[in-house]
Amino acid sequence: MDMKKKREEFEEYGTVHPNEEKIVDTVNKSIEIFCLKEQEKMLTYREFLWIQFCVTQKKWWLLQMLLLTGMGFILSYNQDAFYVQRGLGIASVLFVILIIPELWKNRSNQCMEIESASYYSLRQIYSARIFLFGVVDVILVTAFCLFLHGRLHITLLSLLSQFLFPAVVTGCICFGMLCSKKNTSEAGSIALCILWSVIWWSVITNEKIYTLIKLPVWIFLIGIGLVILGDLIYRTIRESMKY
Repeated sequence: MDMKKKREEFEEYGTVHPNEEKIVDTVNKSIEIFCLKEQEKMLTYREFLWIQFCVTQKKWWLLQMLLLTGMGFILSYNQDAFYVQRGLGIASVLFVILIIPELWKNRSNQCMEIESASYYSLRQIYSARIFLFGVVDVILVTAFCLFLHGRLHITLLSLLSQFLFPAVVTGCICFGMLCSKKNTSEAGSIALCILWSVIWWSVITNEKIYTLIKLPVWIFLIGIGLVILGDLIYRTIRESMKY
């Protein structure tokens, strides 16, 4: 009887009645502390940019550098206008084509879902990648143009019309295909860039058309092209989450 009585007393007074407010408060504090600890481990944007630089395949920059170096070497031995026009036009298109595989690797390798789940968004990843390629390519193109202008005395008009303008248009094609809502492939983008190269070749071989366009017109055309290119890059970054 004593055991039965003691058991009843234990069941009556030993029952725990949880306080839901205290439980919720404990959970919220635990989450807050966890997030604070995790933030200490998160990368700064500078560290993130460095990681993107490390994972970028340097072979494309190396190929771009070899392309410009080879073209400069060829033009230093043959400065005939015929070869300068065609050489710079082809080099500018190939220079831009060499960035396509790196920009397309997220889609071609089907790793969008993985990178979408990361702390940094696809928009930030594309921004970092485009920024890195932009910095390196500006350095390479600037050095190439300074060499052609200073060492080979190629005029500013020739550099604008025969190298920079076709490069800007090729960049517009590249980013226009990349930000397209259709599932375009890098092969399709390369094909369109090559088609543009053929069209440009036919334009520069027509002396009547080519000589009519003066320096201010080339500057205006390049300005329009840069505006369009900037808009397409912005759309590529903005629409990257929808790929």
